[in-house]
Amino acid sequence: MEWITNFLAAAVVAGTPLLFATLGEIITEKAGNLNLGVEGMMLMGAVIGFIIGLKTENAIMALLAAMAAGALGAFIYAFLTVSLKANQNVTGLTLTIFGSGFSSFVGKSVVGQVTPDSIKNFFRPIEIPILSDIPILGKALFSQDLFIYMGYLCTIILTIYLYNTNLGLNLTAVGENPSAAASASINIELYKYIHILLGGALCGLGGAYLSLVYVPAWQENITAGRGWIAVALVVFAAWRPNKAIIGAYLFGGLDIIRFRITNPFISIYFMDMIPYVVTIVILVFIGIRKSTRNAPPKSLGMPYFSEER
Repeated sequence: MEWITNFLAAAVVAGTPLLFATLGEIITEKAGNLNLGVEGMMLMGAVIGFIIGLKTENAIMALLAAMAAGALGAFIYAFLTVSLKANQNVTGLTLTIFGSGFSSFVGKSVVGQVTPDSIKNFFRPIEIPILSDIPILGKALFSQDLFIYMGYLCTIILTIYLYNTNLGLNLTAVGENPSAAASASINIELYKYIHILLGGALCGLGGAYLSLVYVPAWQENITAGRGWIAVALVVFAAWRPNKAIIGAYLFGGLDIIRFRITNPFISIYFMDMIPYVVTIVILVFIGIRKSTRNAPPKSLGMPYFSEER
């Protein structure tokens, strides 16, 4: 039982950066924009959050800086795709390349340095009374650090926002049929900009968790492809935040399983490959299934031209 609890707790920790990135991409795609630059925004948030944390030794400043860096990457994407109507796929891929180069250039002077003790202490595990006493799940879910609790809170808030508020329903309308939404006096470009920037900020937080808490040190390519898994998790979660948290922790478990299985006949490189193989299998399965209930927003990936209304 203790082994299961420890494994679940580790899966939650490993899945947290995926959760933030997936939530960020969900909110972006709900606006009708496919941003394949998740990896780049995570790297930008990771390096800026780490450097600010290193200089100020203040966790709040580090988080705000990481969110700003992720939002900056998203702003570049939004300007090109929303205002200039550039191809969303190409722009997103370019953002990933830019974020990778940006993090390598900016972070070269801090490679190998570790997170300050003040930030480590800020994100130390905190037990929630009563809930942490629940068998198995209590220790795994409610004896974690503040960052992980932020992930729970973001999931709840986004779920309520998307399905129980007028603004969330307007956002859904923008992603499904922007022409009809514009006819209802919804400012399409404003909605797209705000939610794309919010998505980028969440991706930046996912990157910051890696550099400030999960590792905690700076190393090049710290995301190691997690941004691409997050893009796939959006499809796996059917664009629903409440399902995203399940998918993120599932893939978190797949990510750390290589540390739990020590069989000399199983290559560690094969174990590293498992999350990505599972990602491909899930995407193929979902593509074959073709459920209208789990379909993406109808205008996803298509630029909006107001004169075509």
